[in-house]
Amino acid sequence: MLSSLTLSLIVFAFATLAIIFAGTRLARLADELADRTGLGEALFGVLLLAGITSLPDFAATLSASLDARPDLAMSNAMGSMAVNLLFLGVADIIYRKANLEHAAASSANLTLATLLIVLLTLPLLAIISPSMASWGVHPITPVIVGVYLFGLHLVYRARTKPMWFPRLTSQTVPDRPELHYQGRSSVVWTRFVVLAAITALAGWVLMEAAKVIADQTGMSDTLVGGVFTALATSTPELVTTIAAIRYGALTLAVSNIFGTNCFNMLVVAAADVSYPGGSIYNELSTVQITWGLVSILMTAILLLGMVRRETYGIGRIGFESAMILSVYAVALGIVLANG
Repeated sequence: MLSSLTLSLIVFAFATLAIIFAGTRLARLADELADRTGLGEALFGVLLLAGITSLPDFAATLSASLDARPDLAMSNAMGSMAVNLLFLGVADIIYRKANLEHAAASSANLTLATLLIVLLTLPLLAIISPSMASWGVHPITPVIVGVYLFGLHLVYRARTKPMWFPRLTSQTVPDRPELHYQGRSSVVWTRFVVLAAITALAGWVLMEAAKVIADQTGMSDTLVGGVFTALATSTPELVTTIAAIRYGALTLAVSNIFGTNCFNMLVVAAADVSYPGGSIYNELSTVQITWGLVSILMTAILLLGMVRRETYGIGRIGFESAMILSVYAVALGIVLANG
């Protein structure tokens, strides 16, 4: 689709701006629809907003997989998960009233974080296992889909019939729906769908530009996918999370990140199904394990932060946020060093 490096860089930049434009507006609509539907911020963030903000990742990863570029596809998916978790640390810095994980405490978010750790281990097991595939698909791929669906059931139960409740403090911001909205729900849903389509199309175009950039600059697919496209396709998560914090929808902000990462595991499964050369896991370089392990480590640190619920840390930043920022910086250095 693209041939010159200059044109590809311009298209890459405009696609990124389109993703940012749509993402900033999705958060406000998501908060309103969460109230209108009665799902609440946590469930809406998992069931709908996470899927919408993952559309650029889905389109970009699928494009690279269909083009038989496994490291570019998987680096984008895995790198995006680490970037998304990094954004929670950034969001904690922006939210100055208290530690974000303290203020947005909910059983649904704890369930989501635990589910993500389980899901992240599955592709890593597939990568290190002996080469195998049935009809071109690794046996672990349907397991990922099954675990994701069962996890959604657990999240729903945690939201609707919780077995425990976080202790309410003066800094806790509970998910209380606003009941009075003007206008029809159909108009809000239409705008939501249009913005979702924009993010998906921009994600596909962005990956087409990234392929040319990788080819003509000599940078590896792992570096381009894990750093540049991962950052670009993850911008919806950043802008929707920050926007949700501005609107006071803290539970939505946290559940969007964890929910998006869980949904991204379906993106990994789709990459395996669409890869034309058998199972994609059999073609990956070992650096993909690095991104997976880093994402597990960052999720576990954030899970500890949500359980500990530190009110304030040094500089009014939670200890978990400082740790995940450090972990990502080290991981980024490792990937850059490996080219």
